[in-house]
Amino acid sequence: MAKDLGVKVPDLVADAALRQQIDPKKYVTEKVGLPTLTDILKELEKPGLDPRGEAKSFSFANVHRVEDLTVGMVLPGIITNVTAFGAFVDIGVKQDGLVHISQLSNKYVRNPSDVVFLNQEVNVRVVEVDLKRKRIQLTMKDLS
Repeated sequence: MAKDLGVKVPDLVADAALRQQIDPKKYVTEKVGLPTLTDILKELEKPGLDPRGEAKSFSFANVHRVEDLTVGMVLPGIITNVTAFGAFVDIGVKQDGLVHISQLSNKYVRNPSDVVFLNQEVNVRVVEVDLKRKRIQLTMKDLS
C-alpha cells in the first residue's frame, strides 16, 4: 500500500491523509479479504497499541531439574495439556508432571476440562518422582 502511494511505511502510518487515499478493495486476494484489510487500516490509526493487553508475569519456584524435586513440595505451575486422563503441568524443570484425573480435585471429576484449562496457573504438590523414567506425578488435592 505504501509502495503504491510512493511513500515509506512509517510515513503511511504517521499520515492519516495518506491512509485515506487507500482503496482496500484493490488489495483483496484469495487469502486476504476486505474485512481483514479494513481491520489493518483501522489498526494503522493506532500505531504501537498492542491489542493483547498487559502480559502477566509468571514465576516458577526455585527448582530447575527433576533431581531437585522432593515428594511433598508444593509448586506453582502452568497447565500445558489437558487429556481425558488428567492434565500435564509445567513446573519449571523441563519435564511436565501429570496430575491424574483422580488428583485434579477433592471432588469427583468426570472430565478434566471441567476443572482445568490450557495455560491455567495452578499450584500442585509432588506425589512421586521417577528419575529413571523421568515421570513426575502431581496432585491438586488438599493444597490448603
